[in-house]
Amino acid sequence: MSHFFAYLSRMKFIQRWGLMRNTCQENIQEHSLQAAMIAHGLAIIKNKLFGGNVNPERVLALAVFHEASEVITGDLATPIKYFNPEIKKAYKEIEKVAAAKLLNMLPDELRDEYEGLFFVGEEDAEHWRIVKAADKICAYLKCVEEIKAGNQEFSKAMKSIKKQIDQMDAPEVNYFMENFVPSFSLTLDELN
Repeated sequence: MSHFFAYLSRMKFIQRWGLMRNTCQENIQEHSLQAAMIAHGLAIIKNKLFGGNVNPERVLALAVFHEASEVITGDLATPIKYFNPEIKKAYKEIEKVAAAKLLNMLPDELRDEYEGLFFVGEEDAEHWRIVKAADKICAYLKCVEEIKAGNQEFSKAMKSIKKQIDQMDAPEVNYFMENFVPSFSLTLDELN
């Protein structure tokens, strides 16, 4: 019996933004879907508009699994995770151990198909950069959503995340921010 998919199904129980008051809770399963859709879009934008040569489906798959190890570790808040280099390094090691534990839940004959999703190699460096950009855009969109709902708790995070996005120097990210992000501030009636 393999517990792999049962563990992954528990992603819906891992809440994000644990140190902040949220008007709308977000779990890592919801986040992973949004990150996957945005990452896929970034890859297509990069290829179609900026001469890229990345695999959108590979980016999509990496994004789907990018938070999976948190079913074992839980979500560690960003201010803690990056508090100092020692904590950051230790947490990266914990994530690796958790990813290995998940991977080892698979039957031997399937493990190699998932290994590259949990342990991203150098050949996927550009794909992973796009996933991380999508992850950052999702964080920004969470801030937009919370501020739109009147929650000023996210205003400082929004400014900080926007600065990080602006420093990415990625034309596909800039394109996404200019062409798609403004719609997230609109109401349903305004979208229609």
